Amino acid sequence: MFTLRLTIGGRVQGVGYRPFVYRQAVAHGISGWVRNRSGVVEVLAQGDTPALDAFAAALLDQAPPLARPHLISRSAEHGAPLHDGFTILASDSNDAPQIHVPPDYFACPDCLREMRDPQDRRYRYPFINCTQCGPRYTLIAHLPYDRPNTSMAAFPLCPACRAEYEAPADRRFHAEPVACPQCGPRLEFVQGDETITDNEAALHAAVNALRGGAIVAVKGVGGYHLLCDATNDNTVQRLRARKRRPHKPLAVMFPAQGDDGLATLRTQLQPDAAEETLLRSPQRPIVLCRRRADSTLAPALAPGLNEIGAMLPYAPLHHLLLDDFGGPLVATSGNISGEPVLTDHEEATRRLAGIADAFLHHDRPILRPADDPVWRTTAGAPRPLRLGRGNAPLELQLPCTLAAPLLAVGGHMKNSIALAWDDRIVVSPHIGDLDAPRSLDVFTQVIADLQELYGVQAQRLVCDAHPGYASSRWARHSALPVQAVLHHHAHAGALYGEHAGRGDWLVFTWDGTGLGDDGTLWGGETLWGQPGRWRRVGSLRPFHLPGGDKAGREPWRAAVALLWECGLEAPEFHSGQPLLHRAWQQHLNTPQSSAAGRLFDAAAALGGICTNASFEGQGPMQLEAIAQSDAEPIALPLYDDNGVLRLDWAPLLPMLTDTKLSEAARAGCFHASLAAAIAAQAVALRRTHDFSTVALGGGVFQNRLLAELAGAALEAAGFTVRLATRLPCNDGGLCYGQVIEAAAHDQGHVP
Repeated sequence: MFTLRLTIGGRVQGVGYRPFVYRQAVAHGISGWVRNRSGVVEVLAQGDTPALDAFAAALLDQAPPLARPHLISRSAEHGAPLHDGFTILASDSNDAPQIHVPPDYFACPDCLREMRDPQDRRYRYPFINCTQCGPRYTLIAHLPYDRPNTSMAAFPLCPACRAEYEAPADRRFHAEPVACPQCGPRLEFVQGDETITDNEAALHAAVNALRGGAIVAVKGVGGYHLLCDATNDNTVQRLRARKRRPHKPLAVMFPAQGDDGLATLRTQLQPDAAEETLLRSPQRPIVLCRRRADSTLAPALAPGLNEIGAMLPYAPLHHLLLDDFGGPLVATSGNISGEPVLTDHEEATRRLAGIADAFLHHDRPILRPADDPVWRTTAGAPRPLRLGRGNAPLELQLPCTLAAPLLAVGGHMKNSIALAWDDRIVVSPHIGDLDAPRSLDVFTQVIADLQELYGVQAQRLVCDAHPGYASSRWARHSALPVQAVLHHHAHAGALYGEHAGRGDWLVFTWDGTGLGDDGTLWGGETLWGQPGRWRRVGSLRPFHLPGGDKAGREPWRAAVALLWECGLEAPEFHSGQPLLHRAWQQHLNTPQSSAAGRLFDAAAALGGICTNASFEGQGPMQLEAIAQSDAEPIALPLYDDNGVLRLDWAPLLPMLTDTKLSEAARAGCFHASLAAAIAAQAVALRRTHDFSTVALGGGVFQNRLLAELAGAALEAAGFTVRLATRLPCNDGGLCYGQVIEAAAHDQGHVP
């Protein structure tokens, strides 16, 4: 008889790992015990050598589907007292933390079968869960992950649930959110003066309201959704008018039907194999899928676009609503546009009162918001546009080791934050744009929460170099040392770090705007080098942007700027245009920009596709949607500007203003020309700079057509091409890049 002590880290809490260890011990004839510590699982195992070896291997090789275990230590114990049988001990939190916080999980097949079984005591219970599914991140107050440390502490277990919770062989053993209709959370339906607190009656009333064309605010796992019939164009238009969201696409949730759950979705959309896999993945994200020509979905869901953001139900409540409704539902974030999703009963009632006709609340507290993640396939691989419920906090291993913990606070738009220490980094779920007080409140809450959950206190901060960003202002007003990182250096660093780059790279960092080291607005930059020592070697021809930031919502401003820059007459887009032209001539409120995003805005405006935008990126998205994919490019010249190789967009203007060409032809030529110019610029720079890898980062490369055309041209020229795979290429990935740049600075890579 030998004794072995194992310490196992990784994602091993909140995923049913301890009962799994118990079952493996029984199967291998092992005695001893298992317990949770702060973020790790400790095992004391006694048996003969072959049994111990087989048991230790099984703990890693046969782990539960949601677990991600790795062996931290394995040592022999001498003189340990013999144990009779195998037990699960109470958690121990008196050691240094090695914490992994699980994200929120989708309802597993076993729980769904029980929920749909009339003979089961949890039949049609909207909060059914087990160790393999249910909420985690949004209900954990602090670790260790035990019920008293979650928002379920207020729901005492009934005898039947307690028996399951305490039985090591039961799949609900220490499933911390476990509950049933007798002891768990309950629904409340409210419409006008009517309030229904019976679960089944509340569900029935909500479905009837949806069938009647109502907009219903439904509390889910990470916050509220606004639901309505996705095939009723009048209802969708009413939702848009009330939410003041005239054009931005709305996500659709489809009933899970058929062998793989996608039968109903396929009647409306055309997902490819990669998109189907992503839709069914444990994170259950929103996935952009092409709309079928015969789709009966409301045209107002995504005006001017040919893709729909689709998802499958992931919470038991969603399954019940979708099953009973019998068709797809709009499932857009329950928030004021741009803000984090609402989570609180009273606040949602107050702030969504002018949008929702009815509310379906529940009384399980959501401790922190988590919006739905969004993915799009590009170049044959799925790529995130937004992190959220189901895949965040995103835990990654850094390609280096930090000397001290740091916190990166990201940018101003699409904000997320990152906490990093040792060789680990945790990226938060999407927070949102930091323009509103609620956004700033959630921003500060998530900063505090991540540090508390992981037991790590940042000793310094990293922020964007733009002094006007709310995240940068917050950092400077803190009591910690602050390091500023240029916006586009962070974009480049994120790609380099994610792919564990080696040697010097060439990185195209194209987006809408970011402060450059010369005080101008960058956004079409080509950087060479590696983290800590990027050098700007290429860019776009600069132009003066009338109105500055206003151009992001008024694409016509970018259009007239390009024409005026080339001495051309501009069509009359606005009554105040002559006055604006005089201001432009005198360089009044007309900052210099080299932003690729503004080029796309200009192309959309000149093509008559979008002159005024109701959301960021509307013009470029609609431009991509109509573009021919096989258009011939126009060659764009390159010229040297004090050591920066500039790409001149001027030859595109005659084509973009040629009304004899169709909108689709002009849009296609625009994309093809910029993709070819990217490859031409890379080839020209290869003559004077040493690199073989070219990366494409920044929000412009959310554009699938541009990314795929540019990637193919670069590969044809002999380059290795890298795109973001686990982090958003937009500003949602800035915080990760800020950490990479700060780490490089610490390691002396800055000249």
